[in-house]
Amino acid sequence: KDRDTAFIIRKAEEKGISVKRMPRSEIDLLASGKTHGGVLCTASERIYDKLEDCFQDKNPFLAILEGIEDPFNFAYALRTLYAAGCSGVLLNGRNWTQQDNLIAKSSAGASEYIRLIDCENMEKTLLDCKQKGCQVYCAMRKDAVEMYDVDYTGPFVLAIGGEKRGLSKLVLNQSNQNIMIPYANDFKNALNASSAVAAV
Repeated sequence: KDRDTAFIIRKAEEKGISVKRMPRSEIDLLASGKTHGGVLCTASERIYDKLEDCFQDKNPFLAILEGIEDPFNFAYALRTLYAAGCSGVLLNGRNWTQQDNLIAKSSAGASEYIRLIDCENMEKTLLDCKQKGCQVYCAMRKDAVEMYDVDYTGPFVLAIGGEKRGLSKLVLNQSNQNIMIPYANDFKNALNASSAVAAV
């Protein structure tokens, strides 16, 4: 009977989605985990967006998340990117659909709002982005400038890799400029991807 649940029910009814009320004990049996908040939804498999959709935005800001192994890390990065106004996330090879429930929850729903583009050929995708005026900024310390020293006012792609493998050569080869997060001390370890996304 809380306001949030009433909002969800109202939105579902507006869109012609049937709502079935059932005892919490039944919901507990159907849900994965106990922190479902009393609301479950049956949905079809994810439909990925198209790159062209991202360029409908006035000033496209795209992101690449590559080499991230932990679904929580991935979800937190999506949450931050969506909050920052990211037009879309370019995904390369990793199929997260088996973790959709966890990612939707950990991203606070951002994974369902942000555009996700499944790129079969990341090199071609980046070349297409460059043809549309994007600068490609890779979070990589080699040959890097501080993240404050690049221009984010035009269309750009921000590429951030997981802390173990980082970014692939294929992506790094398309970089217009590598950027780094300046630390306040001589700490040498990389931040995890979601922390790096948040910092940039």
